Amino acid sequence: MKKSSLFVYLLSLLTILFFYPLHSYANEKIGFSNGQKIYAPVYSHIYAGNNERPFLLTVTLSIRNTDPKNPIKINVVDYYQSQGKLLEKYLKKPVTLNPLGSLRYIVPERDKTGGSGANFIVEWKSEKYVNPPIVESIMIGTQGQQGISFTSRGQVIFNSN
Repeated sequence: MKKSSLFVYLLSLLTILFFYPLHSYANEKIGFSNGQKIYAPVYSHIYAGNNERPFLLTVTLSIRNTDPKNPIKINVVDYYQSQGKLLEKYLKKPVTLNPLGSLRYIVPERDKTGGSGANFIVEWKSEKYVNPPIVESIMIGTQGQQGISFTSRGQVIFNSN
């Protein structure tokens, strides 16, 4: 093999090895989408102690548009109890969430109807492929001198792509 042919071959190989993983990595890691259905686990209470006493919690559902340039439309924010029964539809009509904007929905501490297996279903759409939003829940509660707080991240259960 001539030196010039070997040089072209090595240069081509290096180009493929260098650029292909970056392109593949960007598509896989960012995962642009134009809509999703997201399941977000929440807990209106957890159980404490040997007697499994309910420890009531305030739930905050947070929806954050992570796209710096494009709005998204939130079409559904539905709250379900542990056995899967719909408790509340939080949206009467779609809401536009501006770039880098966020929304929050609260389930008060006194509302224990959701139970320890409650969840939200959030559906969103966009006219363009965008960075998907972050949907997470924050639970917090206090009883006497005891306080507890934790978060839970939503899981995509349907992708419009």
